[in-house]
Amino acid sequence: MSWRTLAPHRDDPGAAFYPLALAYAQTLWQRGLSARSLLALDRAFFARLDGSEPVLKDWPLPYRALVWIIRHNPGGTFIGNPRVHFQHLADRVRGKRREQKSARAWACWTLVRAVRPELPGDPRHAVDEPDEASAFELLREHGHPGEADYWRNCLHENR
Repeated sequence: MSWRTLAPHRDDPGAAFYPLALAYAQTLWQRGLSARSLLALDRAFFARLDGSEPVLKDWPLPYRALVWIIRHNPGGTFIGNPRVHFQHLADRVRGKRREQKSARAWACWTLVRAVRPELPGDPRHAVDEPDEASAFELLREHGHPGEADYWRNCLHENR
């Protein structure tokens, strides 16, 4: 599996795209490419889904996968700084469904902070960082029905 698997879905990253993005993230992880695996999860988080798709019952949004990758990253394997990645992503995302994408990026940022609190933010990137309650409200407002509760459960499991 490679990026070419995802390319045909560039213009319509919907329900057919979502499981491919997840599988690609797993493939990258198995190849020892942790940072690229997280980028593939970004693609899955940003898939054009409304929450009613059957695929989400078997494969919910990958908040738990994100935590697992960060927790289990082998020493010496490049993962970058996921906290900075999601901080920048949340503030700079553009295009369709910008609010939803930003809410999910802040949710991921909050998870990273819970799992790896020692990772620094980017002090040169002036942005209002949400607290946990604000991240929840952003997801409640812009995410799928039940997504904010699912995310909060994941967060509390990983404290």
